[in-house]
Amino acid sequence: MKEANKRLKKDYQQTPRPMGIFLIRNNRNDKVFLGAGLDLPGAVNRHKFQLNNGSHPNKELQADWNQLGSDNFAFEIVDELTPSPDLKMDCRAELGFLEKLWLEKLQPYGERGYNQRRLSRAELLRRMAAKERE
Repeated sequence: MKEANKRLKKDYQQTPRPMGIFLIRNNRNDKVFLGAGLDLPGAVNRHKFQLNNGSHPNKELQADWNQLGSDNFAFEIVDELTPSPDLKMDCRAELGFLEKLWLEKLQPYGERGYNQRRLSRAELLRRMAAKERE
Protein backbone atom coordinates (compact mmCIF):
# COMPACT_ATOMS: atom_id res chain seq x y z
CA MET A 1 0.00 0.00 0.00
CA LYS A 2 2.83 2.40 0.86
CA GLU A 3 4.47 1.85 -2.50
CA ALA A 4 1.22 2.55 -4.31
CA ASN A 5 0.80 5.81 -2.40
CA LYS A 6 4.39 6.82 -3.19
CA ARG A 7 3.80 6.09 -6.86
CA LEU A 8 0.56 8.12 -6.91
CA LYS A 9 2.30 11.03 -5.20
CA LYS A 10 5.20 10.92 -7.65
CA ASP A 11 2.84 10.80 -10.63
CA TYR A 12 0.92 13.79 -9.26
CA GLN A 13 4.10 15.80 -8.73
CA GLN A 14 5.29 15.06 -12.25
CA THR A 15 2.00 16.02 -13.88
CA PRO A 16 2.48 19.35 -15.66
CA ARG A 17 0.29 22.14 -14.30
CA PRO A 18 -1.70 24.25 -16.73
CA MET A 19 -0.14 27.68 -17.20
CA GLY A 20 -1.93 30.68 -18.55
CA ILE A 21 -3.70 33.99 -18.36
CA PHE A 22 -6.72 34.80 -16.23
CA LEU A 23 -8.99 37.76 -15.57
CA ILE A 24 -10.74 38.97 -12.46
CA ARG A 25 -13.77 40.77 -13.86
CA ASN A 26 -15.81 43.33 -11.93
CA ASN A 27 -19.33 42.56 -13.15
CA ARG A 28 -20.64 45.96 -12.08
CA ASN A 29 -18.37 48.13 -14.24
CA ASP A 30 -16.61 45.52 -16.45
CA LYS A 31 -13.14 46.53 -15.21
CA VAL A 32 -10.66 43.66 -15.31
CA PHE A 33 -7.44 42.62 -13.65
CA LEU A 34 -5.25 40.49 -15.92
CA GLY A 35 -2.91 38.00 -14.29
CA ALA A 36 -0.68 35.13 -15.34
CA GLY A 37 0.56 32.03 -13.60
CA LEU A 38 2.86 29.07 -14.17
CA ASP A 39 0.36 27.11 -12.06
CA LEU A 40 -2.94 28.58 -13.23
CA PRO A 41 -5.24 26.99 -10.63
CA GLY A 42 -2.76 27.97 -7.90
CA ALA A 43 -2.54 31.57 -9.15
CA VAL A 44 -6.33 31.94 -9.24
CA ASN A 45 -6.57 30.41 -5.76
CA ARG A 46 -3.91 32.81 -4.42
CA HIS A 47 -5.73 35.87 -5.77
CA LYS A 48 -9.06 34.67 -4.33
CA PHE A 49 -7.41 34.07 -0.96
CA GLN A 50 -5.75 37.50 -0.96
CA LEU A 51 -8.97 39.26 -1.92
CA ASN A 52 -11.03 37.38 0.66
CA ASN A 53 -8.48 38.23 3.35
CA GLY A 54 -8.03 41.89 2.39
CA SER A 55 -4.37 41.43 1.45
CA HIS A 56 -4.36 41.73 -2.35
CA PRO A 57 -1.45 43.89 -3.59
CA ASN A 58 -3.70 45.80 -6.02
CA LYS A 59 -5.34 48.30 -3.65
CA GLU A 60 -7.96 49.52 -6.14
CA LEU A 61 -9.14 45.98 -6.88
CA GLN A 62 -9.15 45.18 -3.16
CA ALA A 63 -11.22 48.29 -2.39
CA ASP A 64 -13.83 47.39 -5.03
CA TRP A 65 -13.92 43.78 -3.80
CA ASN A 66 -14.49 44.98 -0.23
CA GLN A 67 -17.18 47.46 -1.28
CA LEU A 68 -19.08 45.31 -3.81
CA GLY A 69 -18.50 41.83 -2.43
CA SER A 70 -17.20 38.68 -4.07
CA ASP A 71 -20.52 37.97 -5.81
CA ASN A 72 -19.87 40.90 -8.16
CA PHE A 73 -16.60 39.47 -9.48
CA ALA A 74 -15.86 36.60 -11.84
CA PHE A 75 -12.63 34.69 -12.43
CA GLU A 76 -12.09 33.75 -16.06
CA ILE A 77 -9.38 31.70 -17.76
CA VAL A 78 -8.67 33.47 -21.06
CA ASP A 79 -5.68 31.53 -22.38
CA GLU A 80 -3.91 28.35 -21.37
CA LEU A 81 -0.48 26.95 -22.15
CA THR A 82 0.26 23.28 -21.70
CA PRO A 83 3.95 22.47 -21.85
CA SER A 84 4.83 19.78 -24.30
CA PRO A 85 6.93 17.01 -22.71
CA ASP A 86 8.83 16.62 -26.00
CA LEU A 87 9.97 20.24 -26.23
CA LYS A 88 12.47 22.12 -24.12
CA MET A 89 10.46 25.31 -23.87
CA ASP A 90 11.14 28.22 -21.58
CA CYS A 91 7.79 28.32 -19.80
CA ARG A 92 8.39 31.67 -18.09
CA ALA A 93 9.34 33.34 -21.36
CA GLU A 94 6.35 31.85 -23.20
CA LEU A 95 3.99 32.93 -20.43
CA GLY A 96 5.52 36.41 -20.31
CA PHE A 97 5.04 36.80 -24.05
CA LEU A 98 1.43 35.61 -23.81
CA GLU A 99 0.76 38.05 -20.96
CA LYS A 100 2.15 40.96 -23.01
CA LEU A 101 -0.11 40.00 -25.93
CA TRP A 102 -3.19 40.01 -23.71
CA LEU A 103 -2.19 43.29 -22.04
CA GLU A 104 -1.86 44.89 -25.49
CA LYS A 105 -5.19 43.45 -26.61
CA LEU A 106 -7.27 44.33 -23.54
CA GLN A 107 -5.47 47.48 -22.31
CA PRO A 108 -6.71 46.88 -18.73
CA TYR A 109 -5.52 50.25 -17.42
CA GLY A 110 -7.29 53.27 -15.93
CA GLU A 111 -11.05 53.17 -16.50
CA ARG A 112 -10.79 49.80 -18.28
CA GLY A 113 -8.99 47.84 -15.62
CA TYR A 114 -6.95 47.45 -12.48
CA ASN A 115 -3.53 46.74 -13.98
CA GLN A 116 -0.71 49.27 -13.82
CA ARG A 117 1.40 49.97 -16.90
CA ARG A 118 4.89 48.52 -16.61
CA LEU A 119 7.72 50.95 -17.04
CA SER A 120 10.09 50.44 -19.92
CA ARG A 121 13.72 49.80 -19.02
CA ALA A 122 14.66 53.30 -20.24
CA GLU A 123 11.93 54.94 -18.13
CA LEU A 124 12.93 52.93 -15.08
CA LEU A 125 16.56 54.01 -15.46
CA ARG A 126 15.50 57.66 -15.92
CA ARG A 127 13.48 57.56 -12.72
CA MET A 128 16.33 55.94 -10.78
CA ALA A 129 18.77 58.58 -12.01
CA ALA A 130 16.35 61.36 -11.05
CA LYS A 131 16.02 59.95 -7.52
CA GLU A 132 19.81 59.86 -7.12
CA ARG A 133 20.04 63.51 -8.11
CA GLU A 134 17.54 64.52 -5.43
